[in-house]
Amino acid sequence: MPLTFTLDPPVTPGLRDGILELWVDVTEAGGAVGFVPPVTREDVRPELVRQFVAMEEQRSRLLVGFDEEGRVAATAFLTLNTHRLMTHWIWLYTVMVHPRHQGEGYGRDLLAAAERAARALPGIEAIRLTCRGGLGLERFYGSCGYKEVGRVPGAIRVAPGDDRDDIIMLLALT
Repeated sequence: MPLTFTLDPPVTPGLRDGILELWVDVTEAGGAVGFVPPVTREDVRPELVRQFVAMEEQRSRLLVGFDEEGRVAATAFLTLNTHRLMTHWIWLYTVMVHPRHQGEGYGRDLLAAAERAARALPGIEAIRLTCRGGLGLERFYGSCGYKEVGRVPGAIRVAPGDDRDDIIMLLALT
């Protein structure tokens, strides 16, 4: 069954807990979402609170994909640029699909929903994201229309002796 996507859902305790669970589960499964395993809900909570603050300040929008049981199955944050010379593009952060749904096409669905949401924002001409090298993520994003526009070698230190490239991807909307 397809996911049901909602932009800016009400932030309830259930939603908060669902995102925390998703973030931990994605990290534990090896997902490149800002942490490395092992990780706990308490490790992730401060970062989620920062995202909620950005939403409250209208600097960020939350896109959530719910599965047929109403559980949080996918998320992405669409973050506006505050720099006056860069307000024509947005960032896409923390793109996650729950491991139980991997391989079902939900990642593509999430990116398509993010694109639709970005196109509805006035003046937005592109979506920019970064991804961690060494996992093939740039191939996945490339297959969804994103183009690699930059790479910083070794910018992400996953562990001592394990440095990964920070890959910059762009999807033009015009």
